[in-house]
Amino acid sequence: MIDWKRVEDLRAEIGRDGFAEVADMFLEEADQAVKVLLAGLPADEVEGQLHFLKGSALNLGLADLAAICQDGERKAAAGYGALVDVGRVSAVYHSSRALLLRRLATEAAA
Repeated sequence: MIDWKRVEDLRAEIGRDGFAEVADMFLEEADQAVKVLLAGLPADEVEGQLHFLKGSALNLGLADLAAICQDGERKAAAGYGALVDVGRVSAVYHSSRALLLRRLATEAAA
């Protein structure tokens, strides 16, 4: 799920061009963070990657991604970083990414 109100609020705050820049930067950095998670990290580094993704996701309204990252972040903080389902994080990220890009493309074409 994407919090479209958050997307609209951010777009209103920073303008369409600024929003496009922020979204592009987030997606670029998030793509890399997800790749790093999937490649495998020491359990004590998982929390930091998830924290980064969560914060960025909250800023862009990617509510499902933020929630799954928060859950994983809590597990990692409790010493269970190896139990975080990074495949699920990746799947939720990619589905959220696709949904966001689809909607932005539709709005740009209108």
